[in-house]
Amino acid sequence: MKKLIAGLSATLCVLGAGAKAAPSDFESWLDSFRAEAAAAGISAATLDEAFTGVTVNERVYELNDNQPEFSRGVWDYLDGAVSTTRIQNGRARYLENRRLLTLIEDAYGVDAEIISAIWGLESSYGAIMGDYDAIQALATLAFEGRRTGYGRSQLIGALKIIEHGYASRTELKGSWAGAMGHTQFIPTTYLSYAVDHDRDGRRDIWNNLGDVFASTANYLSVSGYRQEEPWGVEVRLPSDFDYALADTSIKKAVVEWAALGLSPMRGTALAERFDPNLRGRLIIPAGARGPAFIVFNNFEAILKYNRSTSYALAVSLLSEEIAGRNGAVVGVWPRDDRPLSLDERKALQQALKDRGYDPGPVDGIIGAGTKRALRAWQQAAGLPADGYASASILNALK
Repeated sequence: MKKLIAGLSATLCVLGAGAKAAPSDFESWLDSFRAEAAAAGISAATLDEAFTGVTVNERVYELNDNQPEFSRGVWDYLDGAVSTTRIQNGRARYLENRRLLTLIEDAYGVDAEIISAIWGLESSYGAIMGDYDAIQALATLAFEGRRTGYGRSQLIGALKIIEHGYASRTELKGSWAGAMGHTQFIPTTYLSYAVDHDRDGRRDIWNNLGDVFASTANYLSVSGYRQEEPWGVEVRLPSDFDYALADTSIKKAVVEWAALGLSPMRGTALAERFDPNLRGRLIIPAGARGPAFIVFNNFEAILKYNRSTSYALAVSLLSEEIAGRNGAVVGVWPRDDRPLSLDERKALQQALKDRGYDPGPVDGIIGAGTKRALRAWQQAAGLPADGYASASILNALK
């Protein structure tokens, strides 16, 4: 292998203690991947340019196993994501770019404050876009681990960006997961949804705010976002509420939720504040002890940007603050609780499986399958069926 790519830290690029495989294994895999990339239309010249000096980055594996959206309590995540500083900076940057944001809002039907909030969450309004070499990061994920499929598809996408001249090899820097630019597009998202707003011949999500905002709005629009519709509302639940209704598969009209005794934490009654026929689902991100929200179609569109409820909630609440509305959560988070570690999340899934409740893969990701299995066990055990994976629930399962 040739010298490491200029500017990368050697400590992050070489295999160290606890390495998953020997360098020769990665080199052999890289040789085989070249054939796959060539079949996808990537030239030998692009492959040589892209892979010169690339090695496994062990830090990528560490970060992949500890994503803050999934490894931290939602309250801790929101404390940072919707901090006073981020709100103040968001309002300032929104005002600085109001004309451009309004133009793009009108063109794509996506509210300017939502675009601004995603900008704030993804890169602190362009201040922190990441300095990981995207090719190296994606090759690391593609080589081995639980996200090899993602890594391979995104690596091919990144190579296509170079092949077609959309960006240079040195421009492909971003997060440890290969997301790039002001609003952190992964390569396939860039190829499908990035927009050349000013028609200068480049879809520049790294330096051109017109392209950044238009690309973000285009992605949300295609994902089903509808301008001026609500993302959701924080609600108060009745004391006898059936928490099994807080399931991704259950959607009800506003008037139906109201009939079940749900009411807004602020403002007028649900059926007065919203279209009574507007359909939404209930989320309880911290279980029965925490705040509850009815979320609508636009929340689902934000989730397509990042499949984390904590992330979508942060974007939604930050957008309220940027627009000058009160986005503070009224309900009290169970801050005495603690998030489960990756090993504990896997142990919880295994315990459910051992008891005959199928959570799906034992991978430490508390997704819809795990929540459904947990909810079924809670119902059988006579507990609030909130599907919330806590330390106390893990202890009870064990």
